[in-house]
Amino acid sequence: MNFSATYYQPDDDISTFVSTYWLVENSGNKNNITSIPDAFFELVLSKDEDNEFEIWLLGLGTVFEDNKEMPATKMFGISFKLIASEYIFGQPIADIKNSAKKLPEGFWGFDENDLQDITQLIEKVNNKIKESIPGIIDLRKKRLFEILYQSKGAISVKELAEQSCWSSRQINRYFNHQFDISLKSYCNILRFRSSFEHLKKGKLFPEQNFSDQAHFIREVKKLSGVSPKKISKNENDRFIQFSTKPKK
Repeated sequence: MNFSATYYQPDDDISTFVSTYWLVENSGNKNNITSIPDAFFELVLSKDEDNEFEIWLLGLGTVFEDNKEMPATKMFGISFKLIASEYIFGQPIADIKNSAKKLPEGFWGFDENDLQDITQLIEKVNNKIKESIPGIIDLRKKRLFEILYQSKGAISVKELAEQSCWSSRQINRYFNHQFDISLKSYCNILRFRSSFEHLKKGKLFPEQNFSDQAHFIREVKKLSGVSPKKISKNENDRFIQFSTKPKK
């Protein structure tokens, strides 16, 4: 089995909406995978060993999925920040939380040939997203998500409301309607995502404003199913966040 993951950065002028691009190539079945929340939703182009090409929209993950199998495949993914659901896709993604939906053939002009030249594919994606950005964006929402990602979730709902000039009640109403998750729960996922990066480097103690070590362990177990120590070992690359670079 040969498994590889490569990561690419989007153009700066679409970074409000896109976190990263990634390419995963797997030449044989990869078993016993645990997929864990990474705080984004993804548009994925995939081609399997039978050369079947598909396009999928993967919703926000809020729980871990254990004992999954990844078949031989080539996948290119776009990890979108949550604000993109409204301003790039023009719709809520609440209905695909912890699930996915297959998109129609030819979505955004994609076809199987796009996976042959990733450089051209990235240019195509960059241009498509730029074309999709509307002229007017609610500055409260833009500011809210900027603060969220800069803080990596290590911020209170009250502070977010004050800094974005948007009431906590309105923010939670927006989050529940658009993503089917509370703001506090999303902050926890963002903190976990950041902690996952630290854990892969062998840092077993909290660095994202967890109240104490016990709280940190509880949150890690809740979102991954295992202890921080087990994640740090990540034997056989079992734990996967597609938008997060694997440990070297």
